[in-house]
This record gives sequence, C-alpha cells and structure tokens, in this order.
Amino acid sequence: MEFLEAIEQLAPARALRASFYAYPLVNAAHVLSIGALLTGVILMDLRILGFLAAQERQPFLKLMRRLALAAFGGALATGLLLFSIRASEYFVNPAFRLKMLLILFAGLNMLALRLFASPPDGTPSETVGARAFAMVSLVLWLGVLVCGRFIGFL
Repeated sequence: MEFLEAIEQLAPARALRASFYAYPLVNAAHVLSIGALLTGVILMDLRILGFLAAQERQPFLKLMRRLALAAFGGALATGLLLFSIRASEYFVNPAFRLKMLLILFAGLNMLALRLFASPPDGTPSETVGARAFAMVSLVLWLGVLVCGRFIGFL
C-alpha cells in the first residue's frame, strides 16, 4: 500500500486535487475518450457481425480501429491521472478491479481476433470465428463501461 500512497503524492495527483478546474476537465476528457473508444469498438464489432453492410468493410474497420486505439490512449492517460488521486481506494474497489480485468480480456480478445480471424492485411474477416470475437468484444466493453460507473458507488 505504500506504493499506492506514493502514487497519490505525485505532483500530477496533488495538482489535480488542488485545482478547482483540473479534475473535472480530466474527468470530462476521460468520459469523452471512453465514448469515442466504445463508438469505435461497437461500430467495428457491428460491421464484423454483418451490420452496417453499406460501409465498405476494410476501410471502415481500419478507420474504427484507429479511432478506438487513439481513444484508448486518451482513456488510459486520463484514467491514470484519475487513479492517481485515490490509488489506495481504487485499488481495493471490486468494480475497479473487475474493470481492469475486463479491459485485459478485451485486449486479449482483440489480439486473438487479429491472430486467428484476420487475413494478412489485419482487417478482421466476417467468418464465424470473427463474429464470435466481435460478440465477446461487445460484452467485454459494455462490462467495462458498467464497472466504470459502479466504481463511485462501491
């Protein structure tokens, strides 16, 4: 727990606690990043599942993957800042722990999709296997969203 307390004493964490504006702005940026991440992931998964067929598959999936990865970077950066304020409290929060586990599984699912259900160009195919990965992705990311909302209530 000393490590977590040390995180809470880092300059960025102290600055966020001290500023009237910084915390709400970082929190808003986190929410925006999560929204963009989920938009990219959900649209990508829906296209793999056969919806949005009017969108040309390869360019659409490439665009959504870029959006999701950029948004994940934003969510990661802002999430680390938000975590730093109450690291000791969040670390023991069951909703936070489950959220982190689901993010790990979502990342592994994405990797498995690319390795096992994508042609050499890296764009997921529309096979049964790819559709299964897309369904799992939807469930995992929606679980991340729900767990994130529960963090403040547990």
